[in-house]
Amino acid sequence: MSAYSNVLVVLDPAAEQQKALNRAIQLAKLQPCRLTIFLTVYDFSYEMTTMLSGTERESMRQAVIADREQWIQQLLNQTHSAELDIEILVVWHNRPFEAIVHTAIEQNIDFVIKGTHDHDVLKSMIFTPTDWHILRKCPCPVLLIKEHEWPTQRNIIAAVHAGSEQDHHSELDQRIVKKALQMAALLDAKVHLVNAFPGTPVNIAIEIPEFNPQEYNQSMKQHHIDAVAKLAQQFNIPQQRCHVIEGMPEDAIPNVVKEHNALMVVIGTIGRTGFSAAIIGNTAEHVIDQLDCDVLAVKPADFISPLQKN
Repeated sequence: MSAYSNVLVVLDPAAEQQKALNRAIQLAKLQPCRLTIFLTVYDFSYEMTTMLSGTERESMRQAVIADREQWIQQLLNQTHSAELDIEILVVWHNRPFEAIVHTAIEQNIDFVIKGTHDHDVLKSMIFTPTDWHILRKCPCPVLLIKEHEWPTQRNIIAAVHAGSEQDHHSELDQRIVKKALQMAALLDAKVHLVNAFPGTPVNIAIEIPEFNPQEYNQSMKQHHIDAVAKLAQQFNIPQQRCHVIEGMPEDAIPNVVKEHNALMVVIGTIGRTGFSAAIIGNTAEHVIDQLDCDVLAVKPADFISPLQKN
C-alpha cells in the first residue's frame, strides 16, 4: 500500500523551475499514487469588467483557466511522466492558500507538495505568506521543497520533543517518526532523531544562589536522552542516530542537517493561528527558515483545519 496515494502538487506560476512538480514526479515513480497538478489563478482586471454580461465575464474567466491548463500540460510534456496517473486542476481564486486547503479537504488529499521562497526573518515573524497559511491550516502532511537536489548519501531528520510529559507532544512524536520512516523506506534513507532542549535560564542562576546550573543541565539532558532512547527503541532506530542537543530547535536542527547532509526534516506543527502566530510564529516556521533541505510538516491526529466547513 502506498504511503501517499492522493497527492496535491502546488505550482508556482512565477517560477522558472517547478520544484514541487519535479519532486512529486520523483516520488510518484517510487510508489503508485495520483498526482493532482494544482494552480490558482486570478486576474484582477476581472474586477473591472462589471459592465460586461455574466456570460462574457464567465468566458473571460474560462479563457484564463484554459490558458493555464495548456501551460501546465506543456510543463508535463517536458517531464518523463506519461506513465503516471496525473490530473490537472486550475482553480479561479484570489486567495491561493484557501483554494489549496479547501481542495485538500474536499478531495481527501493525503499529501501536499509545494515549493518555497526564501523569507526575510522579520517578515516570517510578522506576516503570514501562503506557505505559512498552508502549514498552519492544511490538515494533511505538507512537503515544502527547498532549492536543492536530494543528496545520494541519504538521511532524514525527525525533529521530536521526546522530553515532554504532555500527551499531545508524545502523540505527535509518534506521527513524526512514522512519517519519517515511511519516507526513508521510499528513498532508501536513514532516520535520525533530533531532540533540542533549553539550557538553564540565566535569571534563575542569578536569583537563586544555591541553584546549581551544571547539575540542572545534566539532569535535563539525561531526561531527554532517556526519552529519545525509549522512542528510538520503539521504532528500532540505532542509538548512534539519536541526537540530544542543548539549545533552541531553530539552531540545533539546522546544525544536524548540515552535519549529516540531510535531504529532509520531518517536523510537527500544531497549526497555531491568530495574533500569537503573527507575532511569535511557530517553532516549525522558525526552523524552516534556517534549513536548506525539504521539510515535511505533520499535524496532530486530532487537528481540524479552521477552513473545514461545518
